[in-house]
Amino acid sequence: MIDDFAKEYLHGDLREIREAMIRKLDGLSEYDIRRPLTSTGTNLLGLVKHLSLWESRYFGEVFGRPFPEPAPRWDDPGQRGADLWATEHETREEIISRYRRVCEHSDATIDALAIDSPGHVPWWPRPDVKLFNVMVHILTETNRHAGHADILREHLDGRVEMDEAGMTRRGEDAAFWERRRAEIERAAKAAGPATA
Repeated sequence: MIDDFAKEYLHGDLREIREAMIRKLDGLSEYDIRRPLTSTGTNLLGLVKHLSLWESRYFGEVFGRPFPEPAPRWDDPGQRGADLWATEHETREEIISRYRRVCEHSDATIDALAIDSPGHVPWWPRPDVKLFNVMVHILTETNRHAGHADILREHLDGRVEMDEAGMTRRGEDAAFWERRRAEIERAAKAAGPATA
């Protein structure tokens, strides 16, 4: 039996990882939060925009509680991928503010519904779901994209999640990570030559 403890646990983790996503933009220029850092164009602001759109769908229309602001249809082929990057006319503040409004709407949906409340995800092969399924899905997706954001941010300026004292959650400082990287590089070179 899935109970309110599971619902609160999942919801708490979702709230925490959402804030981590937003923190990944802190201290970066407009260019750096938007620039494509992979061959497919993945970028930090685009990840937040993407999460905003999909969370609004999952905790909105899936449960008959549509997010009150306009959004492209999920089945519009002309919009495919547009949620993964920000145009020059979309500001950081607009995208973050929308994400926060989506999160508030999602939180209201989660608070209003029982964990076993039914929903319908028309783009899934098995579309009939429960709130539990959607919470696990969105938590998984948000964590997945937070991992992408961790790597992108580290690539941009070397920053990893650190506290005010400059220590990671596990207690390592920047010098530790420099030594670790050098150790890994040495092991990679010792294992064999690089390929072209």
